[in-house]
Amino acid sequence: MTILSATMPVVRPRIAVPRYDTWQEALRDAVRDVDELCRLLDMPAEAARAARQAAGQFPLFVPRGFVARMRPGDSGDPLLRQVLPLADEMREVPGFVADPVGDAAATRQPGLLQKYHGRVLFITTGTCAVHCRYCFRRSFPYDEAPRSLDDWRPAIDQIAADDTIREVILSGGDPLTLVDASLAALVEQLADIAHLRRLRIHTRLPIVIPERVTDSLIDVLRDMGLATIVVIHANHANELDEHVAAALAKMADAGIVLLNQAVLLAGVNDSVEAQAALCERLVDLRVMPYYLHQLDRVAGAAHFEVPIRVGQEIIEELKSRLPGYAVPRYVQEVAGAESKIELK
Repeated sequence: MTILSATMPVVRPRIAVPRYDTWQEALRDAVRDVDELCRLLDMPAEAARAARQAAGQFPLFVPRGFVARMRPGDSGDPLLRQVLPLADEMREVPGFVADPVGDAAATRQPGLLQKYHGRVLFITTGTCAVHCRYCFRRSFPYDEAPRSLDDWRPAIDQIAADDTIREVILSGGDPLTLVDASLAALVEQLADIAHLRRLRIHTRLPIVIPERVTDSLIDVLRDMGLATIVVIHANHANELDEHVAAALAKMADAGIVLLNQAVLLAGVNDSVEAQAALCERLVDLRVMPYYLHQLDRVAGAAHFEVPIRVGQEIIEELKSRLPGYAVPRYVQEVAGAESKIELK
């Protein structure tokens, strides 16, 4: 398997980059079939055969615009590795479990989790714009989570009754798969709670479907009535093409605080070169590198794990290469802990 340097240019595959009138069209047109993905990228037939069984457990789902940033014929492409099902996912590995970060134990109401003091996490939807193979919520019971404003009411009431809560984190799934009207209605309810100060949105949509960053979405984000922070999830510099750059610029120009959260992934970004390229590209796009996460040990993702020692060495080298604001904090989420654990 060939892992190419993060500094090498992206070679466009021999397929046209799709153009859509709406982000919903891009979502509907995502690639769901392993054979089709392999055909688009000129991958050998055996790659598709090896992926089918794993896709049966956790389906393939990847927008075509994201596929268009992958290198054809390269099984080690860092974007492809994030989304292509592998036979490795079928192996049972001790220590890798369905709920590695203790979501079930942290549930206060359906769809409402609290792990840390002063902030709660709202599961807004089970829908994602891409199925990342390392997803720590790949087994989350989304069918039990609220899906409408009426369903969200018990969670909103719980937040309103607890004046120690200062921040709400919208998560999922991906909260930006909600249409603007639903997102605005939810946020309006939260903004009416006097003790809330901040709203944080974790999303991969601006990365995989940059068309999602519309003028109407900017209006929703800008008019929320709470200090708004958007945390995007990008793991490799090749994800941040000119279309993503334009989407991020629209948010930054609107005064929205942008942070990035990456996951350290074997064969994707487990080198100083890859991490430095990602961090510098983010800073150039006015996005602050926030966290580099040690892999959550979810069942099916063991092949992505990088030893903590390697991650620590990468961070130390980044400190010697980059300004301090461009170096993310290397952290691990431990079920039951009072905060993220910094891996110094």
